This record gives sequence, C-alpha cells and structure tokens, in this order.
Amino acid sequence: MKEYYIGRFRTDDEIQDFFLVKSIAIKIGSNKKQYLDLMLGDSTGEIAAKKWDVADTELPSLNEIQDGDVIKIKANVTEWNGMRQLRVLKLRKAVATDDIDLMDFIKSAPEKAEDMYAFIYNKAAGMGDEDLRKLCIRILEDNKEKLMYYPAAAKNHHAELAGLLYHIKRMLMTAERICQVYTNLNGDLVMTGVIIHDIEKLNEIEADVLGMASGYSFEGQMLGHLVQGIKVIDRLTEELKIDKEKAIMLEHMILSHHYEPDFGSPKKPLFPEAEILHYLDMIDARMYDMQEALDATEPGGFSDRVWTLDNRKLYKPKN
Repeated sequence: MKEYYIGRFRTDDEIQDFFLVKSIAIKIGSNKKQYLDLMLGDSTGEIAAKKWDVADTELPSLNEIQDGDVIKIKANVTEWNGMRQLRVLKLRKAVATDDIDLMDFIKSAPEKAEDMYAFIYNKAAGMGDEDLRKLCIRILEDNKEKLMYYPAAAKNHHAELAGLLYHIKRMLMTAERICQVYTNLNGDLVMTGVIIHDIEKLNEIEADVLGMASGYSFEGQMLGHLVQGIKVIDRLTEELKIDKEKAIMLEHMILSHHYEPDFGSPKKPLFPEAEILHYLDMIDARMYDMQEALDATEPGGFSDRVWTLDNRKLYKPKN
C-alpha cells in the first residue's frame, strides 16, 4: 500500500516508499564521481531524485532498472534552486511480493475519458457548418482509440492519462463562453481549431495505454505536431471536398497557435479565430500548471518554482 505521495512532500521529510521511474541515468558530477539521476512519479506528480557517489559495485543492479519500472526508495526531501528533490539513500527494484497497485503511480485526468470524448463529439456533431462538422467527426472517430489514453505532452501541462482529451474539453468550454462575449467570432471555426490544433500529438509523442510518454516518434522529432497536423488537414479537407479557403484557414490555425517562432510557429495569427485559439491554449496550459503547483503547496505558502511559468513561485492563500 502506497503511503507517501509526491504532491504531499515537504522539505526535510524522510520517506520510504515505492515510486515509478520516469527516467534514469548514471552521470558524472563536477567532482568526477558517478551519481544516479532519476525522475520519479506517482499519481500526484513527479520529482527529481539523486543518489550521490554511486560505487562501481552498485552499477549491475542499477543497470537493471529501466524507465517504467517501480522502485522502492529511502530518501530525504531536500530543496535545490527553489525546487524540491529527493536525496536517495537506498533503492531497489520492486518484486512480485510487494503490495503494489499500479494506478497509484499513474497520473490521470480527473474525468473519465469516455465522458470527455462524448462531450467533445457532441460539440462537433452540433456544428452548423457542414464542412467543419464532418471534418471534426472524421478526426474524432479516426483517433478515438488513442484519444482514450493519450497525454497532451511528454512533460509539463496535461502529461497524464487522457490528458489530451481533458485539454481539448476545457478549451471548448472556455471557447463557448468567449464566443458569447466576442460575437464577431465564428464559433464553429473556433471549436474546430480547438479540436484539431494538437491532434497530431497522437503521432508526435510515443505513449503507452497508461498515458506514459516515452519520447517522440521519428516524424515527431523531424516535423513536430504543427506540421504533422497541417499534413493531415490538407489530406482530409481534399478528401472531404472542403472549400480551399476554409482548408487553408484551418491549417493556418494549427500553424500559428504557438504564436512565436521560438515555439514552432513561423506565422502569427492573421484572423480573430486563430488569435483566440492561441489564447485558449495558453489559458488552459497555464491554469493547469498553476493548479498542479498549488495542489502541492500548503495554504499561506509559496510553491516550488514553476519552469513553465517563467520560474515563478506561486502563492496559495490561507483561506
């Protein structure tokens, strides 16, 4: 039975429990000594861990541990550069006799995948624009199996079981409300942009049925999900005989939603629906990262530094 969860760690805690290995490597420190560099996870998050001064005699057993394994560790919670991390004293690979429930180690979206998929599908089916409706339904049906478990990222926001569905659903919910305020927006076009903008993360990221990303595919590394997404939309809009102007606008929404060249977008949004798509994406990503950090923070205290939020420490009110 798991006792210690990463989301509840406090500096100077002493822990002895099981954790999932997200990554593991033997490295050489500035003192020329070997150390073990780990990223550990459970259902509440992940944390960096180090085992210092690894002796050659430890290497055979350490080399048996791979990404995706569960290990038992004894460690102290420390702080480095404003971030909690573990100083590992002892560790071993879990064995069959250990009382382990794998779901204790799997971070997942807070809603059922089937319910989120149904919500998104119903929004697509309710579109008044016939072209956009049939495109979205085709994409959702073609990708249903992977959507049930795929994360929205290898790391950072929505890197969890069914995280991509959760990201799309919340963006759609926000999009509906924004379109009620800014009535010049084409609501069907905005919702289509939300549904398709990250769809090729399903082929950019390599992930298993537990939503755990192991890296990026060859095409994902060479092209990225923006270019992959444009290729898919180009093919499907031609196959579905969708108007060329509409097809190019959809491709532009995918291409520009990262906004800056440094983040992969060679063009900035050139019409309102593309502009709002970028901000819908940013709102959901940032709100997710803030909530993650604050869930692990005591009231009246500050969080660890959040790299995705410009290395800020966030404050959690007492009440």
